[in-house]
Amino acid sequence: MEMLANKKVLIIGATGGIGSETAKLLKQSQANLFMTSRDRKHLEKLADELEVPKDQLFEMDVTDSRQVNEVADAIHAKADQVDILINASGIGILKPIDKLTDEDFSHSLDVNLKGTFYLLRAFVPPMKESKKGMIINLPGVLGKVPMAGAAAYAATKYGVNGLTKSVREELRRTEVRITNLYLGGTDTSFWDEIDMPVNRKKFVTAKEAGRAVWFLCQQPNSGVVSEMVLQPFNHQAI
Repeated sequence: MEMLANKKVLIIGATGGIGSETAKLLKQSQANLFMTSRDRKHLEKLADELEVPKDQLFEMDVTDSRQVNEVADAIHAKADQVDILINASGIGILKPIDKLTDEDFSHSLDVNLKGTFYLLRAFVPPMKESKKGMIINLPGVLGKVPMAGAAAYAATKYGVNGLTKSVREELRRTEVRITNLYLGGTDTSFWDEIDMPVNRKKFVTAKEAGRAVWFLCQQPNSGVVSEMVLQPFNHQAI
C-alpha cells in the first residue's frame, strides 16, 4: 500500500463528520494536509487540534467557481499539485417530489454536482500534466440506487457518478486514479435537519466512513479501486 507520509492531501469539506475523521487519520499517517470549509472558525479549531499550518486552510464555498479557482491557484503556487483530492462536501435535501421547491433542486445541483465540476476543472489539469494523482468522491449509494423522497439528491449524485467516470476516460493514459466511495446511511449532521424516520444507531459511523476514505488513499501503485461501497447491514441497497 502507498505510504501517506508527506503526501499533499486536500480535503474539501474538512469540518464535516466524515471530513474531520478523515483528516485525523491522515494526520496520524503524517500526510501534509490542506483543508477547506465554509466555516472558518470550525476549520481553524480543527487545524489547531491537528497542527495544520494556517496558510493551508481555506474558507471556500464550492458553489462559487471563482473561490474554487482562487484556492486552487493558491495551493498550486505553494505545492505544485495535490497528490490526493478528497471531496467530502455536499448537502442532502430529501423530500417528496411535490414538496421540492425550485430552490431545493437548484441548491442541490449547485453544491453536489456543479461544485464537483468546479473542483475537477480546477485540480485535474496539474494531475493530468504530471500523469499522477488521486481523486476520491463520495457520491453515496444514491448515486447508484434511487430512493423514494430523494429525487433532487439522487439526481445530483447520479450526475457526480457520470461526471467523474467521464473524466476518468479523459485520464485513461495517465496514472491519475479516480475513486467513487458509495456510502449508505452514515451518522453525521447530514441527518439533523431531515424529516424522515431513520435509526441512526444502526448507521455507519462517521469514524468508520473516515477510515474507508483513509484506506482508499493508500491504493497500491499497481492498481486502482474504482469503486467502494460501505453501507449499514439493515439497509443494503447494492
